[in-house]
Amino acid sequence: MGGLLYGFVTGFFTYETTKSVVVKSWSVGIINRIVQLFIIAYFVGWVFIHEKAYQVTDTGIESAVMTKVKGSGYHHNRVMDVADYVFPPQGEGIFCIMTKLIITENQFQGRCAEMLPCNSDEDCAKEMESKRVSGVITGVCLPSSNGTKGHCEIEGWCPVENRSVKVEPMLDVTNFTIFIKNSIRFPLFNVTRGNIPSSEKDMGCTYHPVLNPFCPIFRVGDVLNYTGQDVDDLADKGGEIGINIEWKCNLDRHIKHCMPKYSFTRLDAPFTNSISKGYNFRFAKYYKTDNGTEFRTLHKVHAIRFDVMVTGNAGKFDTIPTLINLVAAFTSVGLASVLCDVILLNFMKGAAQYKAKKFEEVSEEQIEAQLEASLSQSPGSQLSLKTPMKSSKDYDSGALSLSASDQAL
Repeated sequence: MGGLLYGFVTGFFTYETTKSVVVKSWSVGIINRIVQLFIIAYFVGWVFIHEKAYQVTDTGIESAVMTKVKGSGYHHNRVMDVADYVFPPQGEGIFCIMTKLIITENQFQGRCAEMLPCNSDEDCAKEMESKRVSGVITGVCLPSSNGTKGHCEIEGWCPVENRSVKVEPMLDVTNFTIFIKNSIRFPLFNVTRGNIPSSEKDMGCTYHPVLNPFCPIFRVGDVLNYTGQDVDDLADKGGEIGINIEWKCNLDRHIKHCMPKYSFTRLDAPFTNSISKGYNFRFAKYYKTDNGTEFRTLHKVHAIRFDVMVTGNAGKFDTIPTLINLVAAFTSVGLASVLCDVILLNFMKGAAQYKAKKFEEVSEEQIEAQLEASLSQSPGSQLSLKTPMKSSKDYDSGALSLSASDQAL
């Protein structure tokens, strides 16, 4: 047990120093240079040029968005303007443009038949907890006047909404325009920018990814086409469209080059083939009769919802990340030596001889014995550290022997 503990202690308190061995091999030398070249190219091309690792980056972008829709179209045989089809009207970063409206007028509180078929009261009793109705089921099955199946009675706003009605969507929506005003700030650098180019004085442009990539006015039909979706289906069922404003600013260049990039996507794409597809919501307008009885007009709106999302980051040169990545680059170049050592120690012919040249153990007892032998051979005033040369087959220390007689003390 004591010997095991002693061996552990002596093994722990050891020191390893690098020994250089020059291997004259074309194959290993070529591999070494290729790996070094690949590592250098990676750090120069990807880390420093593409990723700009020499910069400090601010990702905490602060943003404000204001939107404004313009255009008019026909729906329900009347002209609809912005006040009729935009929800909410305040011009926020999330807004809806109505494409189809189903109106149920003159709804009063009372009891009436729901569009839920039944043959008896027991059928309605089974639907007491149903969420498919627009009121509270009373459990009564109201018979039909034409002898067909009856319908369950509900208590609520009557008459109920007719879900089978067919209404043509307002396809004029494709000609509407959306103006997006976006201001951003990078707090780390105290840089503020806006998405309206200073050269656009008349603001008569329309966004185009090539011809007008910085214009903040978008035609709705173009936005829907950029998403690759069917415009008629979106107008009929509704949907959700994302407009992403991406700011990537290199502040080492002039600030005028800090401009946004726009992209478009359909956010509800995973649900286009589901049961609940599209986008719709309901709201009501309330009135009172002359005698004080309340009634309302129910509106079911199918709409295209637009979400304006702002992302981005800004970078600027800084000494600390530059030094850190330079050190990482120089250190990584040494991986080529590690790979070549693995090849030489395991896959090359003569691996055993290479191991004998590369690894050597030296103990204090060996050094002391060598010094004693040197002293016994040189009893004069000068200390000799030179030992007889040995063949590389018997012993190779990998170091140059020096003697005190070679240098003046």
